[in-house]
Amino acid sequence: MAERAVSEPIRDPSQGGEPWQSAPFIPGRELSRLFYLEVVGPILRRQFPGLAHSAALIGYGSDTIGLDDARSRDHMWGPRMVLLLPEEDFAARSAAVDAALRAGLPPSLRGYSTSFSAPDPSDGGVRGMLPAAPGPVNHLIRITTLPAVFEDELGWDTRRTLGAADWLTFSEHRLLTMTSGGVWHDDLGLEAVRARLAYYPEPLWKYLLACQWARIGQEEPFVGRTHEAGDETGSRILAAKLARVVMGLAFLLEKRYAPYSKWFGTGFKRLALAPALQPHLDGVLDAAGYSEREAHLCAAYEICARAFNTLGLIPPVPEQVSYFFGRPFKVIWGGRIADQLFASIPDPEIHSLPGLIGSVNQFSDSTDLLESVACSLRLRALYTRESQETS
Repeated sequence: MAERAVSEPIRDPSQGGEPWQSAPFIPGRELSRLFYLEVVGPILRRQFPGLAHSAALIGYGSDTIGLDDARSRDHMWGPRMVLLLPEEDFAARSAAVDAALRAGLPPSLRGYSTSFSAPDPSDGGVRGMLPAAPGPVNHLIRITTLPAVFEDELGWDTRRTLGAADWLTFSEHRLLTMTSGGVWHDDLGLEAVRARLAYYPEPLWKYLLACQWARIGQEEPFVGRTHEAGDETGSRILAAKLARVVMGLAFLLEKRYAPYSKWFGTGFKRLALAPALQPHLDGVLDAAGYSEREAHLCAAYEICARAFNTLGLIPPVPEQVSYFFGRPFKVIWGGRIADQLFASIPDPEIHSLPGLIGSVNQFSDSTDLLESVACSLRLRALYTRESQETS
């Protein structure tokens, strides 16, 4: 969580550099907006007058969530967007639009090539900008339909009402990428669909808050117990783990989707609670010994308890730590907060869930799991009553 020292540069392995490295950096969202307004939109209006479409930067990419920088430009970055066409006659329309773009796009925009390499099968299909050259453009414009893009990214049929099992198995990072970014033109109702995903419904938000408090309660006394048993490594690992849980709690308290691990700390710094919490989280990681480690963790717990009380979801909870059943380990009693909050949720669907296991984002950090729509679909059974009754 500490910033990389300015005196510790990251070495660039490229030799000679790429053409785009000399271009002034433009945030990817702005580059995408200019790409549509100045290039793609005019082509569509000229060659397909009256064609209903939506254009946006949504889905994968650091640029979509506004966290790209000059380093991001080396792969899957550049003049790009998602272009949505009507479902009716999609195959014919998309082929015609693709051909028009390949023939009509300029070689570059603001110093950035509009042509990209073929997908690299050894690197997950990654594509990078090619040197700008005259001729047909191998663009990075994803041409699809409104239902298809949400089906591909989330496994969700937009014509279906969302249930608890859907929300709890969606990758939170994917929810962020589908609701962030920018929409440059919208005839097909993309913004209306994104609004449905703006944040978790109130009962589910309370449930996720309860689950996050429960995670604190499950392990907060162990930081001291492992130290007492002579396991300093275990104590430090548990403290670091709890610091991350506190960060996740802060996202929930502010109703903000959290990005995946690469941008988790950067996204956290944008939260209103970050200035108060950051010194203590850094203190947990940098602590020379247990007493300092515990003091910083407890301060972080208390900040979160005060912020939680301002929400008025349940009667105020204690905002100061106390000793754990007479043992010399200070805790905020996260489990008690979780139980009170869970009991206050008047929603039968929430109470039919299998305890306080939370969402897939709360019980796993496996990239293969969180980024797989197929896994998400299979995991929905975990949250259904039928699955629980037959298990």
